[in-house]
Amino acid sequence: MHALKLPADGSKPLHKAGQSPRHKPLKRRFSIAVWLALLPMLLTVVFAYLGTMVWTARVSLTSSRTFPSDNFIGLTQYARLFHNDRWLVSLQNIVIYGACFIVACMVIGLLLAIFIDQRVVAEGALRTVFLYPYAMSFVATGLVWQWILNPELGAQQVLHRLGFTHARFDWIVDQDWVIYTIVIATVWQASGLVMALLLAGLRGIDEELWKAARIDGIPRWRVYASIVVPMLGPSISTAFVLLFVMVVKLYDAVVAMTQGGPGTASEVPAKFIMDYLFGRANIGLASAASIVLLATVLAILAPFFYARSRAALRGEKA
Repeated sequence: MHALKLPADGSKPLHKAGQSPRHKPLKRRFSIAVWLALLPMLLTVVFAYLGTMVWTARVSLTSSRTFPSDNFIGLTQYARLFHNDRWLVSLQNIVIYGACFIVACMVIGLLLAIFIDQRVVAEGALRTVFLYPYAMSFVATGLVWQWILNPELGAQQVLHRLGFTHARFDWIVDQDWVIYTIVIATVWQASGLVMALLLAGLRGIDEELWKAARIDGIPRWRVYASIVVPMLGPSISTAFVLLFVMVVKLYDAVVAMTQGGPGTASEVPAKFIMDYLFGRANIGLASAASIVLLATVLAILAPFFYARSRAALRGEKA
């Protein structure tokens, strides 16, 4: 035991020997250091994120055009927004794109992860090859696929030179199919990210599971469908959130590939907002579109995160 310093009057000891009463407890000093380190990010969140959201909401309730104004007009901008055919087309396009993009990325990413999880030869090289497209910018991806899908220069022209003169692959100039060309380009880019996330989950599964399945004679596909995929729930949910954010942010690939055309066939909300914010000098309408997009994202992700947190709490109690 440590020797205690006793006061001269015989009262209780004030502190242990060798410990200065002036020194703050280590835990308290560490807590202060943590808050000081987090302060810049906290200020960024409060002013750069929450502050701009509030400012955007305020502008959406005014008649602002080139510059912000204080002419309050209530929900008029929102009424104009939903009577704008271009905005309605952009919403329809983003729903089609989002459904196709997320499903395709999940399926392809899962298949690639399962393939690499078989301890294939040159596994490291294959992981790099599959993940490399994600390191490219969406602008570069859009330009590359624009050249590939160009009817006069790309895949269609190659097929014609090979003798398939009736082959058509001109989706990028077809109003009914152009949105699917953007799906192809962005799925090629993002599938590697899903593969990396799901592969990490697969590598965390106990080998004893596979041994037990082999002993019981359970087909491998059944093990994946009934056991492995449900166990990948956290990895799948993380991949879903990241892909959903990519859907909402879709802008660069559209601009690089189609500029929203032909006509407005590949128009998306982010491009609509940017065009009205800078090209048409209508920041009131652009702000209203931004708030609608934000509300949609919150309406979808908030229940998702709530359900995920509830599931985590149930798991801890169990």
